[in-house]
Amino acid sequence: PTLELVDIRSVSEIAHKAGALVICDNVFATPIFSRAVEQGADVVVYSTTKHIDGQGRALGGVVCGTRDFVRKVLEPYMKHTGGSMSPFTAWMHLNGMATLDLRCRAMADSALTVAKALAAHGKITRVIYPGLESHPQHALAMAQMGSGGTLVTFEIAGGKEAAFRFMNALEIAKISNNLGDAKSIATHPATTTHQRLPQDQKDLLGITPGLIRLSLGLEDADDVIADLEQALMVA
Repeated sequence: PTLELVDIRSVSEIAHKAGALVICDNVFATPIFSRAVEQGADVVVYSTTKHIDGQGRALGGVVCGTRDFVRKVLEPYMKHTGGSMSPFTAWMHLNGMATLDLRCRAMADSALTVAKALAAHGKITRVIYPGLESHPQHALAMAQMGSGGTLVTFEIAGGKEAAFRFMNALEIAKISNNLGDAKSIATHPATTTHQRLPQDQKDLLGITPGLIRLSLGLEDADDVIADLEQALMVA
């Protein structure tokens, strides 16, 4: 949730020298902003539940690789384990791809606008967004993705209690662990996606009690900002 980037090209060069395959989970970056294969990755995986579906309708995932990898490695595994997507889910997610580019670019534009607004708010102690120049990997994000992506993470003063008051007061953004949806989604990583991590690991990763991950949807950015501001008033 702290939106750290991996230099895919550099990692791929190191891995390939050692004879290793590079598998890239590209779900946060999306296929719109990250061409991981062109940057050296051998296999790219996506949770199609996220941006590709775009409406949180069904669970799914895809593994993208060479024909040789799919036929010799992936296909035998799938045949023995039975982990295949239903035809109806595949149809829904394929339909989602028709608007994927439009949705991701609109979400990323909103994310940058929202990140700038949050950075200027007195109750926010930290804003993490690769599209901001304040992000330590901003240059890498621009070179590798050309965008900061659709997610913004920020920390609210007051810890868990303030974070929960904030989330419960939201009227536009929904509370969920999902992301990449047409609707904006707020997540409290410390008690949901990363709740099983020991506290020392959370501290190491910067997952604090006041940390919120916001996945921007397709709402007007000004409406989202107004919603965040009214919720921060009671945080």
